[in-house]
Amino acid sequence: MRILIIEDDAKIAKALKKGLERETFAVDIAADFDEGLGLALTQEYDLLVIDRMLPEKRDGIDICHEARKKGLDVPVLVLTAKDKINERIEGFDAGADDYLVKPFAFEELLARVRALLRRPIANLGDTLVVGDLVLDTKARKVERAGMEIPITRTEYSLLEFLMRNEGIVLSKEKVISHVWDYDADVLPNTVEVYIGYLRNKVDRPFSGEPLIHTVRGFGYTIRSQH
Repeated sequence: MRILIIEDDAKIAKALKKGLERETFAVDIAADFDEGLGLALTQEYDLLVIDRMLPEKRDGIDICHEARKKGLDVPVLVLTAKDKINERIEGFDAGADDYLVKPFAFEELLARVRALLRRPIANLGDTLVVGDLVLDTKARKVERAGMEIPITRTEYSLLEFLMRNEGIVLSKEKVISHVWDYDADVLPNTVEVYIGYLRNKVDRPFSGEPLIHTVRGFGYTIRSQH
């Protein structure tokens, strides 16, 4: 899952990026209003984390407002030093989904990030299930038929994206835009390689039906026949 952090404090931004990447997210950083809005409108993200106070007295919630005007329904978490009710209402009215007041513990931010990313697929909680394949997004564990599968960070990110879009055919470009960050040097055949890695771990060692499918000319999907 890919996150954009719009934060002018380089120390905070780097700390959040490092922490979120440890949790298997792909993370891009923008340091000002124009760069943040540009990335939000031209790249595909699963979540925007926006600092309300940006350089040149720009208000981060205006990025949220512009994104909503353009029809983007990506979840938005606003970081702010402002804790007055009317200021939070302004943010929600602009389309923000959640607010987090500085200073905050990273663990709280992570919990809010996970909660926001669950919203489009209600009722799944922390667990994604396709057939007998189970992915625990909180513990970052993968099991099939009750057997734990060792998995790398990139493999996990790819599998999570497939499972969050169960039954949907995802192009290589779509996969790249959600699994790898903006600066990653990724080619279309990289996706093929990682799909192969996943098949070797998720499908081939098990006697059950294959779950990962190639739709020739279109991309990849994960689905169960049962």
